[in-house]
Amino acid sequence: MQLSDFYPVSTNTSLKESCYGALGALIGLLMTEWLCQWWLGVSPHWLIAPMGASAVLLFAAPASPLAQPWSILVGNSVSALMGVISASWIPDLALASAVAVMLAIAAMFMTRSLHPPGGAVALTAVIGGESITQLGFWYVLLPVFINSLLLLAMGLLYNRALGRRYPNGGKAAPNRHQTADPEPSKRIATHATDIDFALEKHGELLDISRQDLQALLQEAQLHALRERVGTVLCQDVMSRDLIVVAPEESAMVAWHRLSQHQIKALPVVDDAQRLVGILTLHDLMIDRQRQLPREAASLEQKRVADLMTREVRTARRYQPLYDLVESFSDGGLHHMPVVEGEQLVGILTQSDMVAALFNLALRPVADKAE
Repeated sequence: MQLSDFYPVSTNTSLKESCYGALGALIGLLMTEWLCQWWLGVSPHWLIAPMGASAVLLFAAPASPLAQPWSILVGNSVSALMGVISASWIPDLALASAVAVMLAIAAMFMTRSLHPPGGAVALTAVIGGESITQLGFWYVLLPVFINSLLLLAMGLLYNRALGRRYPNGGKAAPNRHQTADPEPSKRIATHATDIDFALEKHGELLDISRQDLQALLQEAQLHALRERVGTVLCQDVMSRDLIVVAPEESAMVAWHRLSQHQIKALPVVDDAQRLVGILTLHDLMIDRQRQLPREAASLEQKRVADLMTREVRTARRYQPLYDLVESFSDGGLHHMPVVEGEQLVGILTQSDMVAALFNLALRPVADKAE
C-alpha cells in the first residue's frame, strides 16, 4: 500500500457532463418533491434522504449498471422491505441498523438490483424516527417506491433529452444489414466470452457493464491500430490510372466500360477532371423509382448524368488511411474517390484497403525475421 493509493482517481469526465449531472439532480429532485408533495399530497415524508444518492447515479453516472431502472426501483424497494423487517423484529437499534443493511445488500444481490442508495434506504427505516416507524410496511410503497418511480421518470426524460443512452441495456445496435451478425470491425475484436472470463477471474464487482467494458477495449485497440498505421496515407494505396466517364455519355457506354475493366463503379468527371458524381453497377441495373431491374434498352436512352449519384463521399489525397477503415467496413462502402481540391486524383476500393491493412499487419513479422 502506498500513499498514492489514497489520491483521487480521475474520472475523465468533461466539464459539460459534470454540469449536466449536477443540473439533472437539481431538476429531478425538485420535480420529485413537487409531484409527491403537491400532486400526490404525500405527507409528511414526501422525499427521503437516500433519493439524493440515487440522483447522483441516475444523473451523473447514467451508464453505470447500478443506475439502471431495475436497480433503482427494485433495489430501493427490497432494501426498504429489509429495513422494515429489521426494525420490527430487532429491538436493539444498533443491531437492527447493521442487520438491515446486511439484508438489503443480500436481497439486492439475489434480485440482481444492486443500488448503493439501497443501504441508506434500509438504514432510514430503522433510524428515521417515530414517524417512519409508524408507517410500517407502507414505507416500502410510500415514500420509497413512489420516490424512486418519479425520480426515475425524471431521469428517463432528462437523459433522453441530452441524447444519452439510457437505460443502458448494453445491447449493440443492429448492423446495417439488419442481421444478428456484429459489425465487421467487431468480429475479430475482443469477444464477450473473453470479457466474461476476465470478469469471472477478477471476481469483484466492477461499476461498468460487460458491454461497455467490451466497447472501451475495442476503442483502445482501434487507437493502438491508429498509432501503428496512421502514417499511411490515401495516396500511398489508391489507384491512380483511373477509368472514368463523362456525365453526357450514354449509360450503355458506362455499362461496357464497367464490364471491360471488371470494376463496379465509375467516377464521373467533367472536362476539367473535376469530380461531379459516381456511377455504380447498382445505378445501371436498378430502376430507382420502381426498384426493379432496369431493361437494357433503357440504357441506350439514358445519359450518365441521369443515373449517377451526385452526393459522393470522398477522401483527401493526404488523409490517413485509417480514417476510412470504418466507412469501408461498418459503413458498407465499396469504393471512394480521392480528391485534391475538386480534382479527382485516385480511387480507393475495398480490395485496396484489405491489401494495405494485410501488408501492414505482416510488416512487424517481417521486421523481426530480419
